[in-house]
Amino acid sequence: MQNTKHCVVLGGTGFVGREIVNALGKRGYRITVPTRNCELAQGLYVDPNVKLVAANVHEQSDLERVFQDADVVINLIGILNEEGHHGGKGFYIAHRDLTKSVATACQAVGVKRFLQMSALRADSKNGPSDYLRSKGEAEDAIRSVPIETLAWTIFQPSVIFGPDDGFMNRFAGLLRIAPFMPLARANARFAPVYVRDVAAAFVAALDQSKSIGKTYPLVGPKVYSLRELVSYVGQLLGLSRPIIGLPDALAKMQARVFGLFPGKPFSMDNFRSLTVHSISDQDGLAELGINATPLEAIAPTYLKKSGRNARFDEFRKSAGR
Repeated sequence: MQNTKHCVVLGGTGFVGREIVNALGKRGYRITVPTRNCELAQGLYVDPNVKLVAANVHEQSDLERVFQDADVVINLIGILNEEGHHGGKGFYIAHRDLTKSVATACQAVGVKRFLQMSALRADSKNGPSDYLRSKGEAEDAIRSVPIETLAWTIFQPSVIFGPDDGFMNRFAGLLRIAPFMPLARANARFAPVYVRDVAAAFVAALDQSKSIGKTYPLVGPKVYSLRELVSYVGQLLGLSRPIIGLPDALAKMQARVFGLFPGKPFSMDNFRSLTVHSISDQDGLAELGINATPLEAIAPTYLKKSGRNARFDEFRKSAGR
């Protein structure tokens, strides 16, 4: 797949998207990032090979317009809660329906390669939450497309960490203000994966024809309980906060209350997702020739510092300084 030089990245302005766009740029790809508001996204990229274009990805005509001349389409779009997303059907619109539209648009204009961001434990039939079921239905839609028509690859990461992540940083913020931490599903297990390893997996898949038609779980080298992760964040911050694991009855009550808050910091759907462990015996990174980065090698570089200082460090690191 060495001649795939023009890549459209849906969700390219997000936490993972920025890393993938940067990784593609270093490999010489010409990259298009659709966004509803180009002005707000200005300044995200200084690479002249990255082009922001105004588009509504939920409009089929916009997708086909943006996909013209593309060799690769990468779909990273996803939501973690349904606030403001179509009255309870947001997960299915953002995950399943959009993925179907993207695949259809790819075929309509002749895009040959498609990479999809899913989630570990996505399952259309047995997923315990709308988030995991809708991700599973998106996967089913992709797998129904013959690879001769659209050469697809699916990635299923566990929780993704790195500067500006929405997981470790969220707990860091809570620990800074809370005298103790009441934790739902404290024994839920994760295999956190570094955002740059995720980006490397996407780029590696474009170089390896064996990845076509494959699904890759993306996990880090170590499994942690949620309690262990929150405790580790507290250690990095120098904060000693009691962590109180909630029984499910209280955790559900917490989810119902927090689900009423702006942004839904924790919802019943989040609770249901936590009833299955986000781990895998299959190591997709290793299959793609990537050594997984330990959490302990990266988390201290951004959790011990302010977000601004951490981002400067990451910029200097990526610039080789």
